[in-house]
Parts: sequence; structure tokens; C-alpha cells
Amino acid sequence: MKAVHFGAGNIGRGFIGSLLYQSGFETCFIDVNNEIVDALNQNKQYIVKLANPSHDEMIVKNVHAINSANNQEAAIEAIANADIVTTAVGPNILPYIAGLLAEGLKRRLGDSEKPLNIIACENMIGGSTFLKEKVYEKLNEIEKDHFSASFGFLDAAVDRIVPNQVNEDLLMVSVEPFYEWIVDETNIVGEKPPVKGIIFVDDLTPFIERKLFTVNTGHAAAAYFGYLAGAQTIANVLENKQIHSLVEQTLQETGKLLIAKYHFDKKLHEDYIQKIIGRFSNPLIHDEVTRVGRSPIRKLGANDRLVGPARQYTELFGETPTYLIKGIAAALHFDYEDDLEAMQIQETIKFDGIEKAIEKYTQLKQESILFKEIVKQYKEVHINRL
Repeated sequence: MKAVHFGAGNIGRGFIGSLLYQSGFETCFIDVNNEIVDALNQNKQYIVKLANPSHDEMIVKNVHAINSANNQEAAIEAIANADIVTTAVGPNILPYIAGLLAEGLKRRLGDSEKPLNIIACENMIGGSTFLKEKVYEKLNEIEKDHFSASFGFLDAAVDRIVPNQVNEDLLMVSVEPFYEWIVDETNIVGEKPPVKGIIFVDDLTPFIERKLFTVNTGHAAAAYFGYLAGAQTIANVLENKQIHSLVEQTLQETGKLLIAKYHFDKKLHEDYIQKIIGRFSNPLIHDEVTRVGRSPIRKLGANDRLVGPARQYTELFGETPTYLIKGIAAALHFDYEDDLEAMQIQETIKFDGIEKAIEKYTQLKQESILFKEIVKQYKEVHINRL
């Protein structure tokens, strides 16, 4: 079996590529990083190391790579002959790979009637649906009909901590032992992709929001609270009892929302929260606060990990969430100079004021109670930092 995976970075190799290998696939990575592409083609394998006490290792074999920047023809041919296509490139890159994917799928239609499923394994809601929209922008109406009959774009929720790292071995990647890959089976064309580790469900929304509003919310909260406290890594952050409590209280609020909205079992969800915090606290994972907090504009989006649950909480319960608001305020104070989005937010605050900044980046209305509480909390945090 042949797999094509867009993105040969740490997540692509350490998470998706690892599971594809364990499932018997020969994987072709498509990337534009010439150094990594050359290393994959030279070695044909790489090491995945688990961040556990025994430092377990696995060798991922049967891999090669194509640089799509200078060898589009080879990439198109690989897509045309694949048994599954996956991505881990980041939400912002999906539009840039859509044209190449469209060309590969067009060629496949001309060569074979065998269906194909595409799974975007991105840290976003509806990643595959978004990718499909971008691919379909490249098609005429007749092609769209053929694509719909032959290709499934399966939304997914993925979860594995793969921190930034620099290793002597360029291809070696360290990952946490835990992973979760949940895939919506409703749009499958043909048979289910035979990938070990995938959990197929017929309604992905509860699992996407459970992950987004627990893992991503908790991670972001730990990063922004930790940054204000001067911590270096997420594990360091959670050694601080006060911040540990802030993160846990934040996840109690999102948990209250999720339980009410999706009828999750209260005890099981509490266990899930504690498991997530335990993962963040893993001392063997050197996950920098500034990495986890990066791109705050995206993370302050109306439907993302902080404002999204805060807004839903306010609408559902008729009251504002204390700790989610603290997290939003902390995010607005994230002024890491090497982060372009952080600097953009700080410029907006400096020249237009905090109210305009909140309105611009969260899409909240100034007259809303949630907006007013964020302003209040931002100013309280500002005073405490002076």
C-alpha cells in the first residue's frame, strides 16, 4: 500500500508517518524543505523516540520524499497512485497544496477508477472540508461531480504533543507516548482507510470540540499564564501551583460547557482533563512557552480555543467564565518579540487601544458583557505586571 503525506516536519514524521508505517504503508512525504527531503531519500528511514521513562524507540522504514517546489510532476504522479493521502502542514498552508493535490487527483481519475480518501490532520476544525473547498476551486462543474464520486475528504481530530526540537540526527523526532486520531467516517468513499490507531466516528463535532476546548485551550492557557510568569517550558509552568490551578480551573469551565452541550459523562471528562494536564506536565517534553503561545491572532479567533468556549459558555449559562477570560487577557499581553502575530496585536493595542484590539481580533461586540469583562481583566493583569 502506498501513502502520500504532505508535510515532512516533526508532526508528519513523528505522528502520522509513524502510524502509516505501522499500518503497512510505504510513505512518500511531500515537502519543500530540501534538507529533509534529501535526508529521507538517502536514509529511507528515521527514528521516533517516545518521551517516556524508558525512552522507547521505533525505526520508521519504507519512506522517501519529493520536493514539490522543484519536482511537481513526481508529486502529481505519487498522488495519482496513492492508496491514502494525508496532510500535516498547518492550516495556513492547505490552500497552497490544493492545486498540486487537484492535479494529482485529476490524473488519478484518468488512470484508475479506484476511490481515494484524503485526511487533513491539522490543528483546526474541518481541515479536510476546508482543503476540499480549496481543491474544488481549481475544478469545473463536471470535474467536481467526478471528484465527489471518487474522492472522500475526511475531517479529523488529531492530538499528539510534538515539541520543537533540534537533534543531531536531522530526521529523529521525539514525541509523547499519547496520541489520538479520530476520523469522521460519513464521507468515506470506498473502504475505510486501513490505518492502525484511527478511531472512526459518525459525528466528529463532539470530539473536535472536546479536543479543541480541553487540549488546545489548556495548552494555550498554560502558555500565556506561564509567559506572564516568566516560565520557559509548559512543564515548568505546571510546577507553579498557582498557574496549575488557573489552568485546571479554565478546563473546569470548558468541561462544564462540553458536558452540558454533548452530554459527556462527568466523571470520564474529569479523568480526561487530568490526563491532559498530566501530559502537559511531562518533564521529558521540553515544550517552550513561546512555541505553544505562538500565533495569538489565530488562537484569539472567534471560534478558536479561548474566545470560542468563553462565548459559548456565556450564551449557554447566562454568565461569564472567570478563568477563560483570564486566559484571553493573558493572551492579549503575549508580547514575544519574535512572534509576528504577537507584535501585530501589541501594535494595535498601542495605537488603537485595547478595546479596538479586542474587537478586531475576537470579533466580539463592545456592548457584550464578555467583551467588557475581558477589558476589565486585561487592565487588572496590566496593573499586576507593572
